Amino acid sequence: MPATRRRSGRFDGSRVGRGAGVGRVLRPHDRYAAFRTRRVVVKARLIKLADRGLKGAQVHLRYLQRDGVTREGLPGDLYDAEHDRANGPAFLERCDGDRHQFRFIVSAEDAIEYDDLKAFTRRLMRQMGEDLGTRLDWVAVDHYNTGHPHTHVVLRGKDEQGKDLIIAREYLRYGMRERAAEIVTLDLGPRTDRQIEARLRAEVEQERFTSLDRRLLREADPARIVRSGTVAGDAFSQTLRAGRLQKLKRLGLAEEIAPSRWHLVADLEPVLRRMGERGDIIKAIHQELAGKGRPPLMPDVAIYNPAGPKPERLVGRVIRRGLSDELNDRHYLIVDGVDGRAHYVDIGKADAVEPIPEDAVVAVEPKPIALRRVDRTVTEIAAANQGRYSVDIHLRHDPSATASFAETHVRRLEAMRRARVGVERQPDGTWIVGADHLERAAAYERVQARMTPVLVETLSMLPLDRQVQADGVTWLDHELVAEKSTAVTNRGFGREVHEALARRRQWLIEHDLAHAENDQVVYRANVLGLLRRRELLRAGAQLSGELGLDYVEAQPGRRIEGVYRRRVDLASGRFAFIERGREFTLVPWRSVLERNLGKHVFGIARGETISWTLGRERKGRGIS
Repeated sequence: MPATRRRSGRFDGSRVGRGAGVGRVLRPHDRYAAFRTRRVVVKARLIKLADRGLKGAQVHLRYLQRDGVTREGLPGDLYDAEHDRANGPAFLERCDGDRHQFRFIVSAEDAIEYDDLKAFTRRLMRQMGEDLGTRLDWVAVDHYNTGHPHTHVVLRGKDEQGKDLIIAREYLRYGMRERAAEIVTLDLGPRTDRQIEARLRAEVEQERFTSLDRRLLREADPARIVRSGTVAGDAFSQTLRAGRLQKLKRLGLAEEIAPSRWHLVADLEPVLRRMGERGDIIKAIHQELAGKGRPPLMPDVAIYNPAGPKPERLVGRVIRRGLSDELNDRHYLIVDGVDGRAHYVDIGKADAVEPIPEDAVVAVEPKPIALRRVDRTVTEIAAANQGRYSVDIHLRHDPSATASFAETHVRRLEAMRRARVGVERQPDGTWIVGADHLERAAAYERVQARMTPVLVETLSMLPLDRQVQADGVTWLDHELVAEKSTAVTNRGFGREVHEALARRRQWLIEHDLAHAENDQVVYRANVLGLLRRRELLRAGAQLSGELGLDYVEAQPGRRIEGVYRRRVDLASGRFAFIERGREFTLVPWRSVLERNLGKHVFGIARGETISWTLGRERKGRGIS
């Protein structure tokens, strides 16, 4: 007889809160229950608003209503139980003071059959309110920007009495999903046995974690031994089981140790899930390449692994930026590499990498996981002061330090505290720092690396064909004059780079910036500086005519001072427009300037960089 799962007597909290009984009742029981109803995937997340207050909730609502999520490519409409256009600010005002909120993604497998998901979502949330015994306060946005239409729901963490809304994990895991499936099944009708059996047959050969695998694991004994012929009187299920075990054997995930007795590997589920994810990624890459008019049998595809034993620098062209996990806001890039392969790159949170246009040339590297100097400084000062740190303690310990410099250490400690890695702040602002602070800082860096696994540098905003004729410094120019250029293969995008480099050499020769000598190309001294200056003079003259201001060139070693007005994108890179009186200058841009738009800044020009000091009266260390 197959092993049965008994509930442990150990308390796990899954039944604490509203809806526990309903969730338990709605758990599937008959053999086809999981397939009889229409399949709905529900992803749930509890967000503690105390961590970021309403700011995080406000950002999330803006994100849900971003451009391009409707069928027409328009911004999403926020709605609620009664209004097709809900009042977002009013909802956020009601959330003020809430301890937490719930965020759901509801994705019905057959959602494409609905012309509008609003009615479905309202019925689901009304049924949830009945199950939980309280009126629910929520808003939602429907998204049609992926292959599967789905709904994002934001639910307040308060019941109608104003008390914290606690929903049992058992309801979140089973109840909500089954209620949604009931509604879709009622609308579209249940699946027939024939439809269910056809789906199960298809699972036998799939290289992903399937319902057949889940059943095998559920019926395996503690030694992970399972029988292939244990389904008495059910020839169909026995055939499925035998076929799936043979497939797992070919994948190296199962071994027949005796007739009808099989051993399953310990990591069966995670391996199959990774295989499924890889298959989805490869499919997505080929779809994007086909959409770009590329040959279907393109290049090898690869998944960039920043945590690999020898992660290399990836250089290539951006094919697409997409969303891999909407609930956790994780994004990816598909990069057409100079190595002739198409790469899938997990870039982490949306704000970790600034917007990059398609066809731009980028370089991707693993985010370094290393202790920072501030961590060592905090550890040193705390060790000399009974495990305590503050701005005042820092200044007493190091009289040469400034208050603004010490505050950077406080910001680091505050970030670690929010990540719950073991630093403690006292009511008077003093920090308790343990002797193992460096280990905790390293753990924090590892957490940050998982959230933002790579660094993406934009080498050129211009596509290759525009770089060839650009009257400014391009990535191609840097490659031509570099002592050690990027290794480029002669296939795919690599071949295009080879051709573009040859055409760019010819353009430089035609414009007297290079000449051929003994079968070699010799470039003029400081050719990059000449190209950059030519473009800046041209851009400065154009802006001067448009704005009625005089353009003044930035001189190395000179003081740059004025109001930062905006960013200017040129072939040579990004430049900051600094206005002073009736004059302006263009200097290398840094992202930190965006927080000081319209404010007074000053700095010192140092070659191709600027050492900035932000704010007229601010003293202390600059940003270079």
